[in-house]
Order: sequence, then C-alpha cells, then structure tokens
Amino acid sequence: MSPKIEKIIVKYLTKSASANDLDVLSRWIKIPSNIELFKDFVKTHYVINYSVNNPDTEKLLIQLLMVVRKEKSFLYKLRNQSVYKYTAAAILVGMMVFAYLFKDNMHLGDVEENTPVIVHKVVEPGSDKATLTLANGEQVALEEGTFLQTQNANSDGVKIIYEASESDFEKTEYNYLTIPRGGQFFVKLSDGTQVWLNSESQLKYPVKFKEGESRIVELVYGEGYFEVSPSSKHKGASFQVVNKSQIVEVIGTEFNIKAYKDESNVYTTLVEGRVVVNVDDLSSNLKPSQQLNLNKENKDLIVKTVDVYNQISWKDGVFSFDEKSLKEMMVILSRWYDVDVEFQNKSIENEMFSGVLRKSQSLEEILNSIKNFEIIKDFEITDKKVILN
Repeated sequence: MSPKIEKIIVKYLTKSASANDLDVLSRWIKIPSNIELFKDFVKTHYVINYSVNNPDTEKLLIQLLMVVRKEKSFLYKLRNQSVYKYTAAAILVGMMVFAYLFKDNMHLGDVEENTPVIVHKVVEPGSDKATLTLANGEQVALEEGTFLQTQNANSDGVKIIYEASESDFEKTEYNYLTIPRGGQFFVKLSDGTQVWLNSESQLKYPVKFKEGESRIVELVYGEGYFEVSPSSKHKGASFQVVNKSQIVEVIGTEFNIKAYKDESNVYTTLVEGRVVVNVDDLSSNLKPSQQLNLNKENKDLIVKTVDVYNQISWKDGVFSFDEKSLKEMMVILSRWYDVDVEFQNKSIENEMFSGVLRKSQSLEEILNSIKNFEIIKDFEITDKKVILN
C-alpha cells in the first residue's frame, strides 16, 4: 500500500478527508487486490475495541467498503454548500459509515441478547417551525404547509425572507422569531444576512435596517448560526449580535452563538472572518476555528481552538459529538425531540460518546445507536419522557 493511500485512509477515518480524497479512495478500493490491504490496515490501526474479537468483524469491514462506495456521491451533492468549504462533509460520511456498520452488530463475543426495549410512543424528529411575532404584537405560526406574506416578508412555512425596501420608517419596527423545542428555522434578514436558528431559540431583529447605522439583532436566547452580509455592501455599517451576556461585533463573517437560558455558559464559535466579543469592559478577538467560552456568572473568558464542524453541524441536519458526555448529549437531544430525560442509572451520565447521528432519525433510532455502543443498557419512552438505565 502506498503512503499516499495510507494517508488518505487515515484522513478518512479521522474525519479530515476532502471530497477528492474520498474519490481517490473509492477508485482505489474498486481494485480487488486492494480490498485485503484496506481491511488489514483498518484492523491494524483503527480496530474498534468492542468488535475486535467479534467473528462478524470481517463482515463489518466488507460493509464498510460497500458504504464508502455508496456514499462517495454524497460529498458531491454538498460541494456548493457552505459546509463543504470546511472539508467537513467527509466527517458526515465517515461517521455515517461507522453508524451504519455498528447499527445492528454491537455485541461482545457471546453476550446475551438484550432485553427488548419498551416503547410506548414513537417520537419523531423535530421540524421547521416557529412563531413570528409582528411589530403590532400579532403572532403567526409558521410551519410546513403554511404561507405568509407581509409588506416586507414572505414565508413558505420552512423559512422566512425579508426584502430590502426603499421606504423609510419613522421608527424601527421589530419582529421576533421564536423557535420551540422540537423546531428549527431559517430567516434571511433585509440586509441579506442569513440566520439558522436551533430549537428553543428566539431572535429579535428589525424589519428593515436603517441605512448608515449599525445593524443590530438580539439573540434573546438559544442558538443561532449567522452568515452576515459584509459591511462593504452597506456603506460600512457594522453588524452586532447582542444578548444580555455579551455583544458580538461583526465585520462580515460566519459564526455560531450558543446561549441557552438553562446553561451557565455562552459559546461563540468563529467559522470565517473576524469578530470581537465584548463582555463588560473586556474584549476578545476571535480567529477562525476559535471558540470563546463565557461563564455567565463570573464573566470568565476562555478562548480555544475547536473542531468547527462539531459546533455547527446541527444546521446541516446532523448531531456531531466528539467526546461528549451522555448527559450533555441528552440535553441537546431533548430540545430537538421535545422530551424530558431521566437517568435511572446516574453512573452513566458521564459516559463519553463520539460519532455523528442524523437529526432526521426518530428518537428510538438515536437511542438504539447509543445503546449499540453499550453506553446505555436500555431505555424506555413514555409520552414525552425518556428513562435511561
């Protein structure tokens, strides 16, 4: 096996392969003599502990080869999406491979069959939905199948688009977009800035920005991904995202802010461009791939380099977890599936998990994937409550 192929396999399995890398790997695997080389390399360097002694390991490796071929085209569908710019699509494909591989095969040797899961209700994934509060206080429910048109905006139920207007208001009018648990939504502001809002979030913004003045929106709570229209297109007008804990000053960039009411920290992650985060009298300049962690109580600021994709994958339809505790994971999942979670066995709260799970899966499928990794023994779902043990 050539060093080039070894390097590509390592990149693939460590979530850093590009679309071209995957293309090379797929073509290389088509050669029959390379299949054994591939399997030997994976076994030697990337064996999964809980399946190494499993007689089905050979079968799983063959499935891996099949999925690499099958999913190759997936990257090309993402070429023109912003996520591709960070070569992060390979993460999705790579981790989907492992989720597929071990979906139904996570057993240790002669481990007895698990007790069947008790499921009383199917909990479907969240969807595009929001409540729009207009300047006059009127509230409009937005969801797939509904349509809305106002003087400045229109919505097809899965997104809302504000149009730039030549008219000038005597006073600035604000709208609120509130995303419930089990929801997500996209809004394009009148200046062309695009915002993806996660579950249990609220954004306050002007219907129209005043020309020449700073463009200011408020992430009241929750999580939002911002792709800001640059100031060069708006006569140098800066852009700010404020909340009660901080002010993020933007030149023209992409970044993610996570500021949930029930969490003690606010996380600002810069993807592209430049932002300055102001907290009281302190300021911090972020570089791409840096994240600022603000403790809301003591105002401590910590800046570190992070894997950007793990922070922003939610907007592209997946949960990407990298050494995330089960307790932290369930907070995220509870928002998307609109459920409450109870740990019957407290000792599993700090069990760690790494992997990518599709947001389009039902909650049962998600929990079965976690169960297959032997992080939980079993689970029960009753109405809107999940019990883990």
